[in-house]
Order: sequence, then structure tokens, then C-alpha cells
Amino acid sequence: MNELKWDTRLNIGVDFIDSAHQRLFSIVGKLLNLNTDESKRQHACQEGIKFFKSYALKHFAEEEAYMRSINYSGYEVHKGLHDNMRQNTLPALEKELEEQNYSEGSVQHFLGICVGWLNSHIMVEDRAITGRIPYKWVHQPAENEIDSLVKAILPAMQCLYRVKAELISKRYSGEDFSSGNALCFRLTYSLEGGKTVQIFMIYEQKLILYALSEIIGKQIKVVDKTVQYATQMLSEKFMDWIGCHFIFDETPTLKGTNVLTFDQILRTFQDGYPPYSLLFGTGGNGYFAFCIRQ
Repeated sequence: MNELKWDTRLNIGVDFIDSAHQRLFSIVGKLLNLNTDESKRQHACQEGIKFFKSYALKHFAEEEAYMRSINYSGYEVHKGLHDNMRQNTLPALEKELEEQNYSEGSVQHFLGICVGWLNSHIMVEDRAITGRIPYKWVHQPAENEIDSLVKAILPAMQCLYRVKAELISKRYSGEDFSSGNALCFRLTYSLEGGKTVQIFMIYEQKLILYALSEIIGKQIKVVDKTVQYATQMLSEKFMDWIGCHFIFDETPTLKGTNVLTFDQILRTFQDGYPPYSLLFGTGGNGYFAFCIRQ
């Protein structure tokens, strides 16, 4: 990824909003070029990222004012997505940048998340404002339920994957946080009465290589079939932990685990986002998304 071109499909039909979106993409494009010059990276990227954040927050406020002016029915959830970016995602990414001294990898992570978030947010959330596509956050769990799920996931990640995780987004909507290099699993459980629950777990390869290296005490550099099978088993054990603490009121039966491509994951999001859809960072060791569809 070394350049960004504006796609007119991203236009929502409100001039000042479309102009702001183009400007945000332009800023990210310039940062991509800055990151290729090691002599300029730290200071230039530091200042550029500050400008991106300042402009993004100004845009969020203006977009929210517009939604209120037209009495947009999805305002509260849409504002919640902005709040999550303001209060969780950007601070977590900034922390990683500072801890890694604006290394090439940390800047790539920052830009990758921002590009993915901007693209999916505009294509889905913003175009829904003007009715260009249907509203997709149909089923919304209560905040205390999300908080309980997060509290169950964090110790499970520390115990099983040997990483200290932090929540980055409460409403992950399919952003590609791994530049296509992800391991994706779907675990399907049956409950009494014929009900089915699907769990989607998406790992950045970097996270899996780190976790398995820590577990076996030997550095692993390549994702092969052994790594894939090990990750599948860890995912099932992870769900045993989570299920005991949060999800199921009854004993579930695992019907099957499937390996998916990232594109297949995105297709499951097309008709509506999973009610529980979370993104976690692990302090530079990779990203992890966890989604539940009932």
C-alpha cells in the first residue's frame, strides 16, 4: 500500500462530508509516503498523525451535528462508533506508536487500521445516513453485556496467548488490520431448542506467531499447517474459557470449526454486523477480533 486514490463510490451525497472524507484519505496517503523515508519518519509521522487525529475529530463533530439536524434515526449508534474511535482506537494506536518510537511497523499498523476503518465506516455507516444502503447495526447488546464479555476475554488472552490485551473497538466492522495476513476461524455451537451460535475469531498472523513462540519456548516464523491446527485448538480452548464466564446459559455442543479466508469473513458481515463484534490490540504483538452471531 503506497498510494491512496479517492473512490467516488465513497461519496454519500453531502458535499462538506464528502470533502472531509477526501481530505482524510489525502492525509493518510501523504503519511504512507513519509513512512518510506526512514530519516524523516519519526518527526514527520508524529506531526502528520497529530494533524490526522485533529482533523478526524473535527470531522466527527461536524458529521454528528449534521445527523442531528436531519433527525437521523441511527445517530446514537453512529456517534458511539465515533466515540469508540476517539476514546479507544486512536489512543491505543498512539500508545503503540510511542512505545515503538514510531517504527515503520507501528506506523504501518496505525495507517492500516485508519485506512480500513475509514473505508468501511464511510461505505457502511456514512452512506446509511443518506439512505444509500440499509442500516446494518440492527441488533445492539446492552453495554454491560459487552463489558462482561471484555472482562472474560482479557484474562483468557493473557492465560492462553501470553499477551496483555486491551480493547480497541466495541464495534469492529471488518477492518483489515493485517494487510490480508490473518488466520480466521468460525466455531459453530448448537444449543437446546435448535438454536445456533457462531463465533468468529480473527488473528493477525503476527499475534499467533508470537503466542505460539512463547508457548513452546522456540521462535516460530512461518504460519504452516501445524500452526493453523494449533491455533484452531487454542481457539476452541479459548471458547471453553469464555463460555464458562459469559456466553452460554446452557451447555453448548461444538458442531464444527471452519477455517475461513478474510474475504469470507467480510461476506458474513454483508447483511448485518454481529451484535458482539470486538477488536483487541496486544501492545504491538498483533491484533485480534472476536465476534458472536446468534
